[in-house]
Amino acid sequence: MNSIVIGRYIPGNSWIHRLDPRTKIILTFVYIMILLFANSWGTYLVATIFLAGVIYLTKQPLNLYWQGIKPILWLILFTVILQIFFTDGQPVLWQWRFIKVTLPGLINAIYVVIRFVLIILMSTIMTLTTPPTSIASALESLLGPLKKLKVPVAELALMLSIALRFVPLLMDETQKIMNAQKSRGMSFSTGGPIKRAKAVVPLLVPLFVGALQRALDLANAMEVRGFKDADHRTRYRILAYHRADYISGLMMVLFIIVFSLINLKGW
Repeated sequence: MNSIVIGRYIPGNSWIHRLDPRTKIILTFVYIMILLFANSWGTYLVATIFLAGVIYLTKQPLNLYWQGIKPILWLILFTVILQIFFTDGQPVLWQWRFIKVTLPGLINAIYVVIRFVLIILMSTIMTLTTPPTSIASALESLLGPLKKLKVPVAELALMLSIALRFVPLLMDETQKIMNAQKSRGMSFSTGGPIKRAKAVVPLLVPLFVGALQRALDLANAMEVRGFKDADHRTRYRILAYHRADYISGLMMVLFIIVFSLINLKGW
């Protein structure tokens, strides 16, 4: 639990850390959208090289990115199994009744793994290098035009910021509860699936009570400090684009051009 990096921010002074949070959100969204159009080895190779360069610029240990992938390994495995055994095509490499393994199925399975890994890594980069409060401020700025449609953008940004901050806190709280119950003789790694599922139940009640208590404490703290309307809050840090943001945008444009050319050529 304490190794999950979703929602965690690791302080640093790298190129990626210094980018405006709006730039990181936009570039992450564009990268993921472009990746959905990848359909050849060449496009995935270019996307992987681009992401490897971004990871290098973060100056973060590589094991952090592996920790970001581990929580979704089961989802990747499940998707790969579906692609391998239930994709039609020729030639058929192996078949048993209605289950068969085809060459297109194997290729699609590899594509799915690469796509999942690249998407998770890019999302992990954004959360590792951007504080939750900055992400919320950036989203509020990007969604600002929706205020004309009476959309509560400020409240939504505040909710997102609190949610991102609470994810690592709840993970740490879960680990503390598990350690406390292990010291009393509880085992979470022995027995069959049913026994392990029953062992998780005692975690839910204290975790749920603790989450409610944190929410009440946060609400009381906000009320004591005079928080009433998120729309009229002032900002200590004003977001502004700098030279690094424009250079990063230019690099993304070059990546899109190269990606599109390779995609059109079918390489």
